[in-house]
Amino acid sequence: MDKKIRFPGADGLFSFLTAGAHNAWLAAIIRSSNDAIISKKIDGSITSWNPAAERMLGYTEEEMLGESIRKIIPDHLQKEEDEIVASIKAGNPVEHFETERIHKNGKSVAISVYVSPILDEHEKVVGASTIARDLSKEIENRRRIEESEFRFRMLADNISQFCWVADSTGHIFWYNKRWFDYTGTTPEEMDGWGWKSVHHPDHVDRVVEKIQHSWDTGEDWEDTFPLRSKDGEYRWFLSRAKPIYDTDGNIVRWFGTNTDITEERERQEQIRFLMREVNHRSKNMLALIQGIARQTGKKEHPEFIRKFEQRLQALAASQDLLTNMGWRGMTIDDLLDSQLGHLADLKDIQIFSEGEEIRINAHCAQNLGMALHELSTNASKYGALSTDEGKVYVNWSLEHRDGEDAPRLRINWHEEGGPPVTEPDHKGFGTTVINQMCRSAFSGEVTLDYRPEGLFWELVGSPGRGLDLTYEEDQA
Repeated sequence: MDKKIRFPGADGLFSFLTAGAHNAWLAAIIRSSNDAIISKKIDGSITSWNPAAERMLGYTEEEMLGESIRKIIPDHLQKEEDEIVASIKAGNPVEHFETERIHKNGKSVAISVYVSPILDEHEKVVGASTIARDLSKEIENRRRIEESEFRFRMLADNISQFCWVADSTGHIFWYNKRWFDYTGTTPEEMDGWGWKSVHHPDHVDRVVEKIQHSWDTGEDWEDTFPLRSKDGEYRWFLSRAKPIYDTDGNIVRWFGTNTDITEERERQEQIRFLMREVNHRSKNMLALIQGIARQTGKKEHPEFIRKFEQRLQALAASQDLLTNMGWRGMTIDDLLDSQLGHLADLKDIQIFSEGEEIRINAHCAQNLGMALHELSTNASKYGALSTDEGKVYVNWSLEHRDGEDAPRLRINWHEEGGPPVTEPDHKGFGTTVINQMCRSAFSGEVTLDYRPEGLFWELVGSPGRGLDLTYEEDQA
């Protein structure tokens, strides 16, 4: 493309804007342009100055016509004008470059400049045309972007986690500095699926299958696996990724993190070891108590010893379950299974249970477990489970009442189809367990009704009492 401007005769070089309809049209374009358009002679004297130049640099056309272009060039950039003049005299345009010019108020204005030679009809260079664009807003935007990018990198590269970004298909194209510091890899090595090279071979196929499912479905991803360091050591990481959507609801990116949980896993394992040891010792103590009781009263009170041993076994079963759950409580369903395990063959035949997944804390689990054990024992000996036709129904739910911040636990046990029920003349320790102990543990109300058609027992706790609410928070 020819970037030289030609005019008919040097004498009419700067009068073309008013010469004829064509030149009038060009003049209108120049005056309406948002870019500053300035023409000058070879000696640098200004011959045209459009309104955009006035807006950009503050000088009017009257103030600048005949003035040297060097008037608006900072002292430290005067050499730049010498180079422009040399290029123009040689007939060569000066391609776009960024520089500064001086506003009338003395402030510096950032601009981009393109300069092309003007030739007369004899192909002689007689001047130059300069097109300048104000870069102030663009440079401010660049500064903000650079500052934003700096803040992001400062955050991303200095958090304790690894973080990464993938495109909509799961192709990972960016990791933070922590990742590369730990793995000792390069961006080229990690591009796309390169991350598989630092995964433990025993886990990588499982990880790939699970994360690919998230890529395909858009579901949040979470997994735990070991990653190899640059020293060859494997450490465990909890890893998560979430999809990022555009305004149309389409996934455009995935943002993921890897959190080192090695020490936490080791602490949890140590805690589990200690809990197992405590559980072992406490069960030894229960066994010792059971042995002492057996030796002391087996002749005089054989029925007492039998019941006492059963209750110790029920307590031990609850304790085993709590130990396996880290003493963080348990679901009612699990508790029911532990206490009615000896009746497992009657489940869904004579014993029916139904309820939502509700977790109760460790203290209340032990008391409720003892109550369920007493109820099942009595049902087996005297109640619905003492016959083949009898049925036991266990139901539980959360009850929400107006004005209460937390729900109440409601659980009931009712029997039918067994022998007719009458209220016993004597109420022993079993009644205390299913009545007073549960009432105290849950700060609630217990109903024990000896209905002729079958025993009915119900517990309604106080708001939030006995519920393991911290479990849901920890999982979140």
